[in-house]
Amino acid sequence: MAPAQSRPKPRSAQRTARRDGPSPEEALVADLIALLEQGTTPWRRPWDGSGGGHHVNLLSGHRYRGANPILLTLGMHLRGAGLPFWCGYAEAKRLGVFPRKGSKAVRILRPQLHQQGSTETGPAVPETVQPAGDGPGSVARSWVSYRPVPVFNVCDLEGEALEGLIASRQEAEGAGPQGAEARPEPGRIAAAEAALGAWPVPVSHGGEKAFYLPALDRIQLPDRAAFSGAESFYATWAHEAVHSTGHESRLQRDLGGRMGCPRYAREELIAELGSVLLGQRLEIGCDLANHAAYLEHWIALLKEAPRVLFQVLSAARQAADLICPEAAEPQGGEPQLMAAAA
Repeated sequence: MAPAQSRPKPRSAQRTARRDGPSPEEALVADLIALLEQGTTPWRRPWDGSGGGHHVNLLSGHRYRGANPILLTLGMHLRGAGLPFWCGYAEAKRLGVFPRKGSKAVRILRPQLHQQGSTETGPAVPETVQPAGDGPGSVARSWVSYRPVPVFNVCDLEGEALEGLIASRQEAEGAGPQGAEARPEPGRIAAAEAALGAWPVPVSHGGEKAFYLPALDRIQLPDRAAFSGAESFYATWAHEAVHSTGHESRLQRDLGGRMGCPRYAREELIAELGSVLLGQRLEIGCDLANHAAYLEHWIALLKEAPRVLFQVLSAARQAADLICPEAAEPQGGEPQLMAAAA
């Protein structure tokens, strides 16, 4: 009788056996929790146009999109970086530029389109059904998943060509698209007023607090004079506008939580990160005051379920897209699908 052959272990078990530490995603959440415990919100940055302000590829100038600006801003904070310029290992190597010993990459999320029958796998978002066109009533199913892709900040790189690459990118970003001068503050403020003013939820002014009332579908803001500056006013408005995207007539998020419960903490984190994305798109930054109570609730939420971070990133991107869709990428570029997979 032939000896019995042992069955191969399932792939999931093989992956578990090979893994001797936290995954990159788990490490990211652990780093974030550590920063929150120090009393800081590392995704908040005043707008700085000295390097263009936007997170871009060092070599191509491609602007990172979707929820990736939050991941990259967090990465900048973790390494004390000053410039939002990034590139992958392979593209840097071709120019003789390499990561410094001991440096770590930041993993962004790149969309991948799948078709029915494909053997590729990945953490997929809900599929989009598209007509196949090869028969009456037939359909082909397609869906998007997101693959983590490592990129390095310029502060992590070294090589003779690096200084020239940084100078070229700073010049290009300072000049703005198509060589136009960078938009001055009055223009950015006017654009923020136009974008948020076009959002259909009415705004009332007065009192000392800012909040959104789902029952009335109305935003309440203090008078403009109560804010330290225009950017602070618009950042607060953006935060409350993100809350309003959760209304039952829009994205239908659960807005019924009370202060201190996980539902409330989750919704506040969505509004916080959504306003960061809007601050990037409107070029006003996000420099709101820290609230110790919020930090404590977010820490508890992330410790209980680390994957909540990526679900919240996805919801924040959806909210920001509803209020102020990303501008089309010049000369084609990547699809506007850079959300975190829920």
